[in-house]
Amino acid sequence: MLLDKKRKLGKQLEELSVGESIQLTEKIEDKDLLLYLGITNDNNPLYIQHDYAAQTAYEKPVVPTVMLIGIVTSAVSKYLPGAGSYIREQSFQFPKPLYHYETVQIQLIVEQIDLVSRDIIVRVEGINSNEEIVLEGTVIAVPPIHPK
Repeated sequence: MLLDKKRKLGKQLEELSVGESIQLTEKIEDKDLLLYLGITNDNNPLYIQHDYAAQTAYEKPVVPTVMLIGIVTSAVSKYLPGAGSYIREQSFQFPKPLYHYETVQIQLIVEQIDLVSRDIIVRVEGINSNEEIVLEGTVIAVPPIHPK
């Protein structure tokens, strides 16, 4: 199926520049967690049981790290480089947990453009409302190729 006139493909490699960035703000709500748990069937008590989490070093339920990765992959697909792009590789660290009901700001910055391999390296950083890093890493993405 071809894209209709309302949908546009993202930026091609030649349209991107080093330093280009996007910042997203996401508040993690119950509905987001319930959708994740429903899709993955992941019933880790650290994610969903307040009484269990209160007895751990975390003290309250944490957001599954794969949800943060999902926000990043969605941003790559929607914005940088955008629709039609493909993530070839990703690497993330999660220095601090993100807790239920917290807000996270995620920034994606084009760090490198490789004209030979035709991909880009995007640096990613996520910060919670206490200005702590909860996500950092890189994504190697192949920008969309526009059909002729």
